Amino acid sequence: MQSRIDKLCEKMHDNEAVFISSYPNIFYYSGFTSEDAYLLISHSGKYIITDSRYTIQAREQAKGFEVIDIAKGFEKIFSRIDEKYIGFEESYMSVAENKRIRAKLKDGQDFVEMQNLINKPREIKDECEIKKIAEAEKIGDMAFEYVLGRIKEGVTEREIALDLEFFMKKQGATALSFDTISASGIRSAMPHGIATDKKIENGDFLTLDFGCVFEGYCSDMTRTVVVGKANDKQKEIYNTVLKAQTTAIDAIKAGMKCSEVDGVARKIITDAGYGENFGHSLGHSVGIEIHENPSFSPKNNAVVQNGNVITVEPGIYIDGFGGVRIEDLIVVQNGKAVNLTSSPKELIEI
Repeated sequence: MQSRIDKLCEKMHDNEAVFISSYPNIFYYSGFTSEDAYLLISHSGKYIITDSRYTIQAREQAKGFEVIDIAKGFEKIFSRIDEKYIGFEESYMSVAENKRIRAKLKDGQDFVEMQNLINKPREIKDECEIKKIAEAEKIGDMAFEYVLGRIKEGVTEREIALDLEFFMKKQGATALSFDTISASGIRSAMPHGIATDKKIENGDFLTLDFGCVFEGYCSDMTRTVVVGKANDKQKEIYNTVLKAQTTAIDAIKAGMKCSEVDGVARKIITDAGYGENFGHSLGHSVGIEIHENPSFSPKNNAVVQNGNVITVEPGIYIDGFGGVRIEDLIVVQNGKAVNLTSSPKELIEI
């Protein structure tokens, strides 16, 4: 954790400190696993502010931080540092909370937006983070292999989602990365079709998008299968998405613009006549949160870097017919993409 704080401090001017209120950044910089806390990091000191329920936990987890009981030391917390500008995370803090914290500043100090500076280091994952994400993705792979044996005509979307979730937690996952998507038939045309009591029917596409949390880090993967035999149009759509996905993964190189990676997949889908049916970005970074930066999107000119962990998930969605999405999670290492997802991607007919 100290190396992360050191890198953050290197980016801060001598007269700047940061006040962190979001759980993802509290966890990233301190290792503390409760949302009921704040961090204050300056060039001269590190403080974690929490209530009496968590002070022992804070001392155990947040090594090197001075633990402040919020009921006893919060009012004068900013008197402990000399920095003039205190950065905060503008997207995570309500107006009411901002006013309440701002009122505690000492004379001459100012509360300023610094979310980008605080978040930026999380874009490049270290080896420890990559190991945890890879383990979470492995649990997802095992869950998909398991659930293939549970999918059949007459089972509901919700039952399949529950099977996935229960299996992942039995394998050591502490939580879900997000609400499991289990969408069949024409509902598979909804990219975020949350599971319902609809029964799976013969001939349905079934799209499963799921992930879990392992030691604080998320996984994410999507597979689409056909229940019964796929018709010619289903095969055409599936193979187009598969070609777009595998070609994009092969094209990823450190130094490329994220928009260029998106463009590789988007061109294949557009050339096949389905450009209007691929409405979302190609992928997003994954880490402590399920959606992080950078992302593979048409407008993102950020540069791909070693240590980025990003999904590659093209899709085609046709209202009234159904949809296909195939998603892997990759890490950029030694200048190219390394796939963390091992589940088969060839069309599976059940």
